[in-house]
Amino acid sequence: MKVKDTLNLGKTKFKMRGNLPVREAEWEKDWQENKLYEQRLKLNEGHPRFDLHDGPPFANGNIHMGHALNKISKDIIVRYKGMAGFYAPYVPGWDTHGLPIEQQLAKQGVDRKTMDRAAYRELCRQYAMEQIEKQRTDFKRLGILADWDHPYITLQPEFEAEEIRVFGKMFEKGYIYKGLKPVYWSPSSESTLAEAEVEYHDVKAPAIYVAFPVKDGKGILDSDTSMVIWTTTPWTIPCNVGITANPKFDYSLVKVNDKKYLIGTTRLNTVAEDLGWENYEVLDHFKGSDLDRMTVKHPLYDKTSLVMNDTYVTADDGTGLVHNATGFGEDDYNVGRKYGIPVYSPMDNQGRFTKEVPDPELVGMFYDDANKVVTKKLEAAGALLKLSFFTHSYPHDWRTKKPVIYRATTQWFASISKFRDQILAEIEKAKFVPEWGKTRLYNMIKDRGDWVISRQRAWGVPLPIFYAEDDTPIVTPETIEHVAQIFAKEGSNAWYTHTATELLPDGFTSEHSPNGKFRKETDILDVWFDSGSSHQAVMAQRPGLHFPADLYLEGSDQYRGWFNSSLITSVATTGKAPYRGILSQGFVLDENGHKMSKSLGNVISPNDVIKKMGAEIIRLWVASADTTSDVAVSQGILQQGAEAYRKIRNTFRYMLANTSDFDPANNRVAYEDLRSIDQYLEVKLNDLVQTCLAAYERYDFTTVYKEVFKFLSNDLSAFYLDFAKDVLYIEQKDSHARRSMQTVIYDSAVKLAKIMTPILPHTMEEIWKFLQEPEAYAQLSNMPEVVQYANHDEVLADWQDFMKIRDDVLKALEAARDQKLIGKSFEASVTLYPDDAAKEVLTKLDANFQQILIVSNLTISDSPAPAAAMKLNHGAVLVEKAAGEVCQRCRMIKNDVGSNSALPTLCARCAKIVSEDFPEVLTEGFDD
Repeated sequence: MKVKDTLNLGKTKFKMRGNLPVREAEWEKDWQENKLYEQRLKLNEGHPRFDLHDGPPFANGNIHMGHALNKISKDIIVRYKGMAGFYAPYVPGWDTHGLPIEQQLAKQGVDRKTMDRAAYRELCRQYAMEQIEKQRTDFKRLGILADWDHPYITLQPEFEAEEIRVFGKMFEKGYIYKGLKPVYWSPSSESTLAEAEVEYHDVKAPAIYVAFPVKDGKGILDSDTSMVIWTTTPWTIPCNVGITANPKFDYSLVKVNDKKYLIGTTRLNTVAEDLGWENYEVLDHFKGSDLDRMTVKHPLYDKTSLVMNDTYVTADDGTGLVHNATGFGEDDYNVGRKYGIPVYSPMDNQGRFTKEVPDPELVGMFYDDANKVVTKKLEAAGALLKLSFFTHSYPHDWRTKKPVIYRATTQWFASISKFRDQILAEIEKAKFVPEWGKTRLYNMIKDRGDWVISRQRAWGVPLPIFYAEDDTPIVTPETIEHVAQIFAKEGSNAWYTHTATELLPDGFTSEHSPNGKFRKETDILDVWFDSGSSHQAVMAQRPGLHFPADLYLEGSDQYRGWFNSSLITSVATTGKAPYRGILSQGFVLDENGHKMSKSLGNVISPNDVIKKMGAEIIRLWVASADTTSDVAVSQGILQQGAEAYRKIRNTFRYMLANTSDFDPANNRVAYEDLRSIDQYLEVKLNDLVQTCLAAYERYDFTTVYKEVFKFLSNDLSAFYLDFAKDVLYIEQKDSHARRSMQTVIYDSAVKLAKIMTPILPHTMEEIWKFLQEPEAYAQLSNMPEVVQYANHDEVLADWQDFMKIRDDVLKALEAARDQKLIGKSFEASVTLYPDDAAKEVLTKLDANFQQILIVSNLTISDSPAPAAAMKLNHGAVLVEKAAGEVCQRCRMIKNDVGSNSALPTLCARCAKIVSEDFPEVLTEGFDD
C-alpha cells in the first residue's frame, strides 16, 4: 500500500474542461427531447403566475449581440421565476412586416411596383419565415428555454385578425381620423415614418438669412422695411405662406446702410455680428403682437405672405421671426390652421416638386437639389443677406439611412390627445427598472403628437377601411369583425385577393354608395401598430398567457417604440397598460463605446463566439454587465468571462470531487451539530442565497453573478476549501469533522448550482448529474430557501472577528516569505500575542486555529510580544521556521513524526488514523 492510498483524495468524472461548443448542443437537444419547458410549467400549474411578454425582434438576418443580451436576459428571468415556483410561460415572437424585408427583396431584383400585390406579399412572407427559422436556431443555441414550437408571429392570420379588431375598437371610440398634416416623410422609402423609425445623424446644411419686404405694415411699419428670417431649409422658401412672430417678444427696427430691417431684440446683437453689421441704428421697438396680420411680399414670386403670432417662436437661434411653410413643418401647420391658411405641399412621394410649385424651374427637382437653386435666386433678387454652412443633427430614415423631411400628406392618424391623461395615469401605476424610465416614457407621451398609422407600402396589414362612391370612409363594428374573421382564416393577403364587396358583410349597403360600389384603402398599418397590438393578439388570446403582462423587457430605444405603441393601443382599447413593469437595457457597443458596424470591423457575432467559446460565455457576459446603461463587449471582455467561467467550473469540480463519497441521506450533519467553522460557512451560504434571491427579484443579475463569484473565490477557494484539504484528505473517512465539512460543501454545490442555473444552465445541468438530488434536472428543482438560524448573528460576528485576526497572520506569513524564512505556510510555526479583543474571540471560538491558518504549529501566548514579533492590528505575530520533520502523509512539520515506530514517517495524528483504518500497514509497511 502507498501512503496516498490512505488519503481520502476526491475523485470525480466531472471534467476540468467544459468543451462547451460541443457539449452545450447535446444538452439543448436533451432538454428539447425531454420537453423541459413543458415539464417546468406543469410543475408550477396552479401557482402564482409571472408573464413576461417577449418583444418581437425583426425577422431579418442572423442574431447579433444585442439580440443575445435581450433574449438571454429574458431567459434568466423566466428560468428564475419558474424555479421560484411561479407559473412562468415564455412565448417568443417575431415582427415580420415592414420595409426591411421589402428592401431585401429589392436587392434580389424583385420590383414590387410591377408585380401583383398578393404575389409580391407572398414572397415577403416566404422570406420572413426563412429568417425566423434562422433566428430561432440561433436563439435556441444560446440555451433559451421557450415555447419554440408555438411562437407568435405578426404575419400569422390569427394575429392579424386581432390587430384588425384593435384598430376597429380605436376607430369606434373616435381615436382614428384622416387628415392632411405634416408628418415625417422618407423620400427614400416613399412612406411616412413613425417617431420610432427616425434616427439622427450629423449633416452639413446651408443656413440663410432672407429679407421679406413689408407689404402692409398696418401703419406701423413702412413698405421700405424688410422682416428678416433665418432658415436651414432654403428649399422651403418657394412654399412660404407667412412669417410667425412671438406676441410676447420685443422687436427692433434697425437701419443699416439706408435699409431698414425688423429683427427680434434679443437676437439683434448676434444677427448683426453674423451679418457683419458694424454700424446700425435702432429706430424703434415693437411688440410681437403689434405685427399680427401684417403682410409681406414673397422675395421670389408675386405672392403675399401673412404675418402671424404664436409662442412656438423661440429666441434660442434665428432672428425671432420664423418663415412659415404649412406643408413642411408641424408648428407651421398648426399656426397656419389657426389663421385659416390652407396646407400647401407641392411635393411628390419621392421628394420632388410638383407642378403646383410657383417656379417652373423647380418642377421635378429633388428637394435637396433645390437648396442651391433657391439660394441663387434669392441672391439674384437681392433678398439673400447671407449664406453659410454648419453641421447639425438631422432626422434620417432608420432603415435606408437617408434624410427625411416633414411633409404634409393625407394620412390616417391615431389621436393621442383624446386619451392622453388616461395613458399618463397608467404610466404612473407601472414599475420601471431603471426608475428614470418612468419619467422618460411619461414625458414622451405628454409631448407626443398624434400618431400617423398609415404607410404607403405593400408588406404589412392593410388598413381595414372601405370607401363609398362619394369617398366616405366606412369602418363599422360589422365590417371590422367580418374582415377579421376572413383574415383569421386566410391571412391579410385576402385584402388583395378579394373584391371590396367580397370583404364586406353579406348584403352590406350604404347611403353613400347608391350603386352598391365600394373600394378598399391601399395603405397599410404602421408596423408599430402590428407589434403594438400583441398584448391583445397574444397575451389576451393565447391559452396559458395572461393580460396584462407582468414585464416588458427591451432596449431603451423602445420607449419611443414598442413600449410606446403597446401602451397607446392597450389604453385605447382596454383602458389599462399592457404591462405592470418595464425593464429597459442599454445598447451593445464595442469596448471604446462605438456602435458595432462592419465598416469599423468591430462586429462580434454570437455564433462565432459560440463556436470558439460556447454560449455560456455569452450568458456570463450578460449576467456580469450593468445593462442600465450601454453595455461593452469585445474579445478581451469575453476572454475575461471565459477565465471567470473556468474559475467557477473548477471550484465546482473540487466540491464534487470531495463529496463523491458523501451520501446526503445518511452522512449529512445537522446544522446544530456542525463545528463552529462549518456553521459559519453555512451562515455565509445562507446569506448569499438571500442576497441572490432578492437580486433576481429586482432583475439584478450582476449582483447574483458577482456575489456568487466572490463566495466561490473568497469564502470557498481562498479560505474554506483551502484548509479543508487537511480534513477532507487526512481525517478518517467517517469522522465528524470530515462529514461536517462535506455537509457544507455539498450544500454549497447544490444551492449554488440552483442559483446559477438561470445564468449557466448548460454547466449547472452537467454539475447536477453528479449531485444526489431527487430532481432529474436542475431546472426542475426549486430555488434554495432562506433558513433562519437562531445563532446566525452570533456566529457571523464571531467568525468575522476571527477573519480580522487571520488577516494579521497572513500578513506576517507573507513578510516571512519575503524574508525567505519560509516557503509554504506549512513550514511556519506561529505564535500569536493577541490583544484583549482578539483573545476574547479566540477563547470563545471552539476551533482548530492551527488547521484553519494552515500552519504546522500555532501557539496563543499571554506573554508580552518579543521585539521580533510583527505588530499588527489585533496584537502581534511571530513567525518562525517550524521545528521537526515533514509528515509523509499530511505534509505538516511535526515534532512527533516517528512516534509510532511502525509508521516512522508519519506524525502521531496520521499514525493513529492509519493504524485504525489500515491496520495491515502496521505489519506490511508502505510501498513508497
